[in-house]
Amino acid sequence: MNAVPVLSILLLFPVVGALLVGMLPGGRIALIRWTAILVALLTLLLAWGLLGWFDARAEGVQWFEHYSWNPRMGTAIALGLDGFSLPLVLLATLLCLVALLASRGIRERVKGYYALMLILESATLGVFMAQDWSIFYVFWELVLIPLFFLIDGWGGKNRHGAALNFVLYTMGGSVFMLIALLVVFDAVGVHSFAMADLAAGGPSLNRETQVLIFLGLLVGFGVKMPIFPIHGWLPLAHVEAPSPVSILLSGILLKMGSYGLIRAAQMLPEAVMALQTLLVVLAMISLIYGGLLAWRQTDLKAMVAYSSVSHMGVVLLGIAALNVAGLTGALLQMVAHGLVAGALFLLIGLLYERTHTREIGHYSSLVRVMPRFAFFTILAFVAAVGLPGRAGFIAELHALIGGFQVWGGWVAILSLGVLISAAYAIRTVGRLFTGPVRPEMAGVPDLGPTEMLAAGVLTAGFLLLGLFPAAILQLVGASVARFGAVLAAS
Repeated sequence: MNAVPVLSILLLFPVVGALLVGMLPGGRIALIRWTAILVALLTLLLAWGLLGWFDARAEGVQWFEHYSWNPRMGTAIALGLDGFSLPLVLLATLLCLVALLASRGIRERVKGYYALMLILESATLGVFMAQDWSIFYVFWELVLIPLFFLIDGWGGKNRHGAALNFVLYTMGGSVFMLIALLVVFDAVGVHSFAMADLAAGGPSLNRETQVLIFLGLLVGFGVKMPIFPIHGWLPLAHVEAPSPVSILLSGILLKMGSYGLIRAAQMLPEAVMALQTLLVVLAMISLIYGGLLAWRQTDLKAMVAYSSVSHMGVVLLGIAALNVAGLTGALLQMVAHGLVAGALFLLIGLLYERTHTREIGHYSSLVRVMPRFAFFTILAFVAAVGLPGRAGFIAELHALIGGFQVWGGWVAILSLGVLISAAYAIRTVGRLFTGPVRPEMAGVPDLGPTEMLAAGVLTAGFLLLGLFPAAILQLVGASVARFGAVLAAS
């Protein structure tokens, strides 16, 4: 265990910030807002500071911390980071800061809003840092609480139904996940929920047992990704949630599902190989189905929400390939989608605050009225298509190569998904930024300095990763190689 429990500090820092926000005077909105932003900024600096000390050549967990929780049940509070989890921790701290910067429109019950946002940040960090399945499950469920109240308290007119729908879907999936974890705990017989112990014992189970356990985990994690056909909560939650919350929903929450699926595959390698065909079929359906539904939408938030189903299909495809190239593509797509979807939800939310509409048909020629907004939005849509020079291109290229190694020409379906993405991206850009200026839109203010900072950070992120991918490829390389070795040994 480390002399300085840096991960515990990172985990608790937003919680302390939430308590501090709760003690501030309720009428001091600016003070509350900037206190929360400062806490998120310090959390980001602490997380990103770990990059300088992370050994990218090491395959194992770093900064490991272990605190016994309930020895009789074999549970512990175990934290650590590796090449799978560190990029997602960095992404989570970045998007939480951006979401708080974009929350200027929140003017009611401000203390509760910012406190819940900081608690949500802590819970998501806990999911990615957990090295024990029991504490992983606790943080997984804890994420539901702030999200439910954020959607229900500050969402749109159908927010109550959206919040309830989200919780029922997720809790339903969590039941399958909990049962699966209890079964693997009992079957392995090591009296420990530690990920390392179950990953060591899981491969010794017979194939049938592994498959049954993995299917339970697939349902639980698949709801959060989400994958077809258990994606129904996503569009409604995105449309009704406040836009800063949508940034976190799409940018971080969906990654929890795919991250959990990778951990499950490490624990049950024979199961994931036996179900490889099922996974790729679900990936292809999600990819095409999500893209087609996004193409049909006229509501900007609904369109980006359905596009997330399509992009997470690329993640599932990369995982299903079960090779180094495919898994590398899956991890890169998780990060790339977090940045691009976060930027799109940020910009759409800022536009909605100014115009009170998200219907594509209500806009035209915004490039003349809001040139800075147009600049960032066009870059984000281009990145969503996955054109060269953007992070999505590197991710989809790796997933394509990994898939081709396994299924050959069938992965051309991925190219069809890219074409569908290009179709609705070009249509949306054309509707938003061409044609005559509508009189009711003539006075819409452009992005301000803080808004440009938030959009600029995310834009710089997906541009830099697209132009200089070597850093993140090196970051995930050792962990991906270890994953490949586990599969090869099975």
